[in-house]
Amino acid sequence: MPGPRRGQPRGAAGAPPGLLALAQANRYPFSVVHTPDDPIAALATPAAPSALAVIRVSGPGSLAMLCRLLRGGPRLEAAPGHTLHLRTVRDGEEDVDQVMVAVYRAPRSYTGEDGAELFCHGSMPVIQRLLALLSRAGFRPAGPGEFTQRAFLNGRMDLTRAEAVNEIVRARTDKARGLALQRLSGAIEGQIRAARELLVGIRAALEVGIDYPDEEDGSAPFEADGLAEATEILEALVRTYRRGRIYQEGVTAAIAGATNSGKSSLFNLLLRQERAIVSDIHGTTRDYLEGMVSVEGIPVRLFDTAGMRQSADPLEIEGMRRAEEVVRAADVVVYIVDSLVGVEARDQAFLEGLGSPAIRVWNKIDLGPAGAEARAPTLAPPGFIPLSAVTGEGVDDLEGAIAAAVLAGTSGEAGEPLIDSERQRDCIGRALESLARFRGEREKGTAPDLLAVDLAEALSALGEITGEVTSAEILDRMFSSFCVGK
Repeated sequence: MPGPRRGQPRGAAGAPPGLLALAQANRYPFSVVHTPDDPIAALATPAAPSALAVIRVSGPGSLAMLCRLLRGGPRLEAAPGHTLHLRTVRDGEEDVDQVMVAVYRAPRSYTGEDGAELFCHGSMPVIQRLLALLSRAGFRPAGPGEFTQRAFLNGRMDLTRAEAVNEIVRARTDKARGLALQRLSGAIEGQIRAARELLVGIRAALEVGIDYPDEEDGSAPFEADGLAEATEILEALVRTYRRGRIYQEGVTAAIAGATNSGKSSLFNLLLRQERAIVSDIHGTTRDYLEGMVSVEGIPVRLFDTAGMRQSADPLEIEGMRRAEEVVRAADVVVYIVDSLVGVEARDQAFLEGLGSPAIRVWNKIDLGPAGAEARAPTLAPPGFIPLSAVTGEGVDDLEGAIAAAVLAGTSGEAGEPLIDSERQRDCIGRALESLARFRGEREKGTAPDLLAVDLAEALSALGEITGEVTSAEILDRMFSSFCVGK
């Protein structure tokens, strides 16, 4: 979707004309939103040795400025958008690197401006030299999220999509990536606009009552189903916040149990690597270990804790104290019982004292009469998940139980858009509060002009979500969390 030309008022999908006017007048009163007419440059890939690196430039005149550093082939000022060109970067008479240059033309570019991406060799000397040359050529270093910020200011995306860009970059699991991509495609924007259109229709009906009061009986004529539908859309969205946040931010899970019950073996199994030392000697784990793992798309910060038992060893006692702190702070606890030993009194006492959800695991089901203690495991008691931390049998059931415990009480069916932005949640909450007041006042027979105040507040809150209504503070806070180069 082409963005507006510089100087045109913004459409519904972009920033309000007042903010754009500030931008064009170079009077931004806050730190993150920079002068929009500056040509900017930034490294878009990690500042580390790699096969390739990508450097982005954008802004009015950026292609002409870039051409001064390039040789080989026609100058890029006349190159059409979405084309690739092989060029050599020069510093005076010295060749610095051979690069591929992708040219983008306004308004059909990411930022809505003329720009380019340089695909160079990924050694740090090359990257540093190119960035220095771009700076000397007149490019300003881009601020955090400034490319996406310009895309918003130039009408290329609304704020929900801009936030989704950052969420994709920060996604820690494939599930989180997929949910963020869904938001980037406009799933949240579509829901908000649908609710907003319903409320705009109600506002139009209110204005009739305000303009022609003698023709009404004091109540505002509108389709009540529209208000109910808009409320339902918003309530369904806000209910997904907890689930969306879990997929984006993750949770903590602690593995606990008696010594030698198989905690470290399970820790290694879930991490798919040998991180913890496994031994038959009691008290091997003296301090907790941690690692990140994806459990059915949920980022889980997993802790292996010291085993619980009676001990006089001060180091082991300290390890158990720390283990208890980790367990108490965890979102979910995986408690392991050795099936060769069975549930003991201390296991029962520990489980009864837990404040977090506990998943009970019946470990070592692979051991038979030939096992280490020449005893077969008994059948798992009710509520326990049979598992072998050695063979992996039962691990799928365990991961399913962890995901179910973490997501219990959250909303969001498969395929439905989820929100994970605190900003969006707060805006929807304010809109719902305004609509609740609106319904209450309408039932009292309040005049249409007074009802319009609550409706205007709801529409303003929804406008903040997409960026139709925004402020310097909102943009400053939002884009400051972005990576430089995005």
